[in-house]
Amino acid sequence: MTDAKGEAKPVDAATPTTRQPRGTGRRLRGAIAHKLGLAIVSGEYAPGDTLSGEIAFSEALDVSRSAYREAVQVLTAKGLVESRPKAGTRVLPRSRWNLLDPDVVAWAFAGDPDVQFIRSLFELRAIVEPAAARLAAERRDRADLKAMKDALGAMRRHTLATEAGLAADRDFHDAILRATRNDALVVLSASIGAAVNWTTQFKQRARALPRDPLPDHIRVYDGIAAGDPEAAGAAMRALVELALEDTRHAME
Repeated sequence: MTDAKGEAKPVDAATPTTRQPRGTGRRLRGAIAHKLGLAIVSGEYAPGDTLSGEIAFSEALDVSRSAYREAVQVLTAKGLVESRPKAGTRVLPRSRWNLLDPDVVAWAFAGDPDVQFIRSLFELRAIVEPAAARLAAERRDRADLKAMKDALGAMRRHTLATEAGLAADRDFHDAILRATRNDALVVLSASIGAAVNWTTQFKQRARALPRDPLPDHIRVYDGIAAGDPEAAGAAMRALVELALEDTRHAME
């Protein structure tokens, strides 16, 4: 604020100011989408429920209306809600949700994940990953093997009890999918990575991992490095089955 001479004028601390919402921006939009997405996936909002109006929600969350609208667009893209003029924003049936979206997977594991959902993730992995390992054994190159080996080294150094170790685990599975040279499989990389990451974290919520899964990963790598599709596929199948067994123990 300046006076008539253009010089800075002190602001009276007692002068009331109009409070503005916290605005928009990618981080804010993501935070709102996270809050609403978590509420939907956890069952706080059931399919068919209509969310409060834009004005009420933006005021309750202390955000701008545009930030709220952007967050709803994020949820719409993930199949969680649909918005219609005059009808408002309605939660869609679970069958419409993009359950393979990494954010949706994360929201599902933020609370107590549904047993059927966990089983579905492992069934997906059991179908996709052994086949991917077989293709990787046939098509991998030196760069692929290096990426896998580097990931194994990081898993060994950091262990799966750390963020760095979990990231290395995701990198290992990602490298296998990329080594297939199959674009459709590579598209699944983020979804498979999210499933691997969150199920591994879930297994460690109450206690440490019951066993070291690194040798299972090494057997997969050995089969791929040897160019042996059958050995690679069998090793990956065993890895997924053992991971499911560990998860069952964690749920008891």
